[in-house]
Amino acid sequence: MLEYTLSIIKPDAVERNLIGDINSVFEKNDLKIVAQKMLLLARRDAEIFYQIHKDRSFFNELCDYMTSGPVVVQVLKGKNAVKKNRNLMGATNPENAEENTIRKLFGISVEKNSVHGSDSDKNAKIEINFFFSQKEILD
Repeated sequence: MLEYTLSIIKPDAVERNLIGDINSVFEKNDLKIVAQKMLLLARRDAEIFYQIHKDRSFFNELCDYMTSGPVVVQVLKGKNAVKKNRNLMGATNPENAEENTIRKLFGISVEKNSVHGSDSDKNAKIEINFFFSQKEILD
């Protein structure tokens, strides 16, 4: 089943000029980039986007990090895109990620793990709508 999912290339990866390398992983694994833009998240936007974590100890650090530099937000399309992207990203902690996953290849730490991806089809729809209008998704 064709699905859409959101991907964010985080500030650490943008700063290290890894956008093309990460996009290449998606494209080589049959995920088509149908929307993409670079932006600097406002603190309030980061707080809203990550509100699911608002009661967790790392919430403020996460928001600080996600607003520390530009990010690249993307909509990926493909067969079972949510699951495929989660598998391509690898474990949250790059040390625990499987070989050749994005986080194993490019992640620095649990905090600076280079990418975010939607964790469910339901959240993918919410997250995509947070960043993109329908006219920005070129299918």
